[in-house]
Amino acid sequence: MVEGTGITRSRGAVLANMRLGVLGCLAMALVVLVVAAALIGAYPLSPGDIAQAFARKLAGASPQGQIDTVLFEVRLPRVFAAVIVGAALAAAGAAYQSLFRNPLVSPDILGVSTGAGLGAVIGIFLSLPVAGIQLTAFMMGLATVGLVYSIASVVHGREPVLVLVLAGVVVGALAGAAISLLKILADPYDQLPAIVFWLLGSLSAIRKAEVWGATPLVVVALVPLVLLRWRINVLSLGDEEAKALGVEAGRLRLLVIAAATLMTASVVAISGVIGWVGLVIPHIARMLVGPSFDRLLPAAMLLGGGYLLLVDTLARTMARIEVPIGILTAVIGAPFFLWLLARGREGWS
Repeated sequence: MVEGTGITRSRGAVLANMRLGVLGCLAMALVVLVVAAALIGAYPLSPGDIAQAFARKLAGASPQGQIDTVLFEVRLPRVFAAVIVGAALAAAGAAYQSLFRNPLVSPDILGVSTGAGLGAVIGIFLSLPVAGIQLTAFMMGLATVGLVYSIASVVHGREPVLVLVLAGVVVGALAGAAISLLKILADPYDQLPAIVFWLLGSLSAIRKAEVWGATPLVVVALVPLVLLRWRINVLSLGDEEAKALGVEAGRLRLLVIAAATLMTASVVAISGVIGWVGLVIPHIARMLVGPSFDRLLPAAMLLGGGYLLLVDTLARTMARIEVPIGILTAVIGAPFFLWLLARGREGWS
């Protein structure tokens, strides 16, 4: 018995070290992708150009020439935005999948993406400035999930998770219908192209102020997910098992939903609706580090940031006209989704 226990512990230690190594490799890969994305573009830069630009920045010198403008005003804000948006969507997807114990759940399951899309469409329809469009998208995303949770609280049933998901489907469908109506009423030469482009997702117009505005909200939403990572593991076992272990499932579910919703709404407000990231990336992370949420969360964030950065780099370099990110993520995510359906729930235990 003692010998068997020792072998089990040694295997567990080796497995834990391997998973830490995976996280380290993902972090290094993300750094490489950030450097590569900073170099690649319509105005290519060399490593020497970037080094000199950062040297001038650290020395407090004023920006000189087109290199500094491209790097600090255009390229780096977009690179960091891609990392933040991808990491936030992947983290929200991992939280939702663990919360609902369903491998096919994504961050828009409760209608947050559709609600944010409706808010942005309303802002474009009313000809609001960019900041106003982002604010309406953010507020409508939060309001949609609040409405979904209120409906689920009123409708009592034996399966509270199922009622919550169904309420999200219904509210999301209503928001989608409102979007379609506004697209019909919008100016076909001015407002409609902007609405369609925003709904497809893009980082082409991102600026530093928008990145700095969304980052604190993502960090605030990430804090409870990190602090409650062990309880989220317990919640994934089911409400009755969680109650037996002393975890209040209702309050914890509300807190996780609020954190994931805040994270999703804050990035969707600046990037538009980008699908498949929150569905696909957590599964890849789960294959690499296992289902435990304390390892799944950082792995999903590293993978999500790197994945969306890679897709965004392709979107702005593969053709003369920039391809919306949502199209590329759908092209990549749909085949993976089919493979996921064929694979079933293998790897979730």
